[in-house]
Amino acid sequence: MKARVLAAVAAGSALLLAACDSPDAQPPAGSGPLTIGLANQQESVTFPAAITKGAKEKAAQLGIKLVDLDSQGDQQKQAGQVQDLIAQRVSGILLVPLSPGPAQALADQADAAGIPVATVHGYVGADREVSDPYRKLKFVLDENEAAAGGTAGKMALDALPQGGKVAVITGAAGFVENTTRVTKFRAALDGAGAGKYQVVATQPGNWTKQDGQSACQNVLAGNPGIGLFYAISDDMAVGCSAAVKAAGSSAKIIGVGGSASGIAAIKTGDLFGTVCYKPHDEGAMAVQMMHDVLTGKAATPPKTTFYDTPGITGANVGSCVPQW
Repeated sequence: MKARVLAAVAAGSALLLAACDSPDAQPPAGSGPLTIGLANQQESVTFPAAITKGAKEKAAQLGIKLVDLDSQGDQQKQAGQVQDLIAQRVSGILLVPLSPGPAQALADQADAAGIPVATVHGYVGADREVSDPYRKLKFVLDENEAAAGGTAGKMALDALPQGGKVAVITGAAGFVENTTRVTKFRAALDGAGAGKYQVVATQPGNWTKQDGQSACQNVLAGNPGIGLFYAISDDMAVGCSAAVKAAGSSAKIIGVGGSASGIAAIKTGDLFGTVCYKPHDEGAMAVQMMHDVLTGKAATPPKTTFYDTPGITGANVGSCVPQW
């Protein structure tokens, strides 16, 4: 019996040594320097660039190596970069997804490799409730996009209290924000009374000032009586303000994001309001949360975490310090 026990112990020790020598074996979380991969959307755009800046600063504070990869808005490139991070055996992956559907496959690949993965500023899995994160993620950290739309809707009631015609300027096709930032906005208008507000036009502004301006020009040409534009990003809203001025329109404009250009436009009166997002803080929070996962400090089941995104108008514009 003793001989059998000794043989079993020896065999177990041999397997353990073999596992430690395996190039695919990962050290236990917290046993050495951590490396976190950040698979970002498009760092030529100021918002994801600010996420990266916050992530790098927090990683430096925590002594973490951050591998920052920019997909430049290319879904295939982001897929390849996540595969590269998996091949590098990073400790964890923070994914800023371009699209929820393809992002699910990337989360599956990281999970299958035993690498913790989480999303920042976006979701995984099409048609999922934001409160129900994909089960293979460690966490989701995001702005509450639906609530932001509701906040914008409440500001719209203040901006255009008498009611009237409203136009919505969306982002590029395929982005989930085109729905999440608009649903509760429309609900707020509908809740003010049947027929008081009419959404008479929806145009894509493709997230840029130039296209936002063009979209609003097109809307005004067909609907000169527009009373309010809701552009679902500050860049498009600022572009829209140029179109409104050129047309001699008195339409009010509401954006989303709390960007430097958006806050400046509120101060000059070109925008009525925006919703204050904080991408630098978001990037720092994401690295801290992944650090807690990797060091065993985050024992709770996966969940979606939102940070505060207040509505901003001229009355409280000083409370939103732009981070992008």
